[in-house]
Formats: sequence, structure tokens, C-alpha cells
Amino acid sequence: MQPKRKESSSVVMAQRLLPQDANFAGNVHGGVILKQIDITAATVAMRHARCNVVTASLDRMDFLRPVHVGELVYFKASLNFVGHTSMEVGVRVEAEDLITGELRYTNSAYLTFVALDPAGRPTPVPGLELETEEDHRRWREAAERRRVRLALKASERRSQGGEG
Repeated sequence: MQPKRKESSSVVMAQRLLPQDANFAGNVHGGVILKQIDITAATVAMRHARCNVVTASLDRMDFLRPVHVGELVYFKASLNFVGHTSMEVGVRVEAEDLITGELRYTNSAYLTFVALDPAGRPTPVPGLELETEEDHRRWREAAERRRVRLALKASERRSQGGEG
């Protein structure tokens, strides 16, 4: 399988968030943002793998600034890391006030997806070409997040009496 460039799967999705997306505080509900993050990241993973994918994990999510009803929200996503059957996608969220033009970084997340064959089993994915120093840095950081995730998972299995 030929490795692919990050740009061949990266996406920017934009969505205008409306009153039905609001929480009780009058801002856009965090769940609405999370859903769009997952859809955007899955799109990147599917474009890279060219098959169905499932979300395996969502790393830490901090809501740094609120998104207001009526704003245009950009979900910018690209691959950071590719394993044998899994991929980490980073998503950056920015909100634009359409009246003032102000653009604010609101949050980001890292999601891991597993590629599936037609029978629903994990299937190999193409590698990722690392072209820039930033690509290499993102790969290293993603590999460390993966190491921590796998160690935590093994520890949880051991504490539950399962195999580790």
C-alpha cells in the first residue's frame, strides 16, 4: 500500500450554528460541537483509508471559548499519525462572527479511528508521508498520546482482572 500525503485527506468543514443548537446559557451546546468534530475527523480518516471507520477514542477536549448562535464555525482536520489499522486525526475549531469578522480559536481535539473491512473487521491503512518538520512533530506527539492510551488501557485491564 502506497503512503499518502496529509493534504490528500485533510478537510475544512464549515457550519452555521443556529438557535436549535443552543444550550441553556444561550451558547452553542458542547454536544453539537463534539458531533461535528467527530463527523469531520471521520471524513479525514475515511478519505485516507477509503473504507468505513469507527471512532475508537477521543482524547482530551477543552472548551476554551464559547461558540455563539449564528456564528460560522470552521472544523479544520488532518491526519497526525497512522498505525497498522488506526489513524489519529487532529481537529481545530474556530468560530467567525459574521458581523465583525472576528475569528476565534475555540477548541481542538484528537480522535483515533480504526479502519474496517466490509465484514466490520479492522483492516490495514496506507502509511502517511511526513513532509515537513511540523508533520514529524505532530507524528511524535501523536505516537506519545497513543503510547499513553495503550498503557492506560492495559492497566485498566489488569485492574479488572483481565489479561494485560
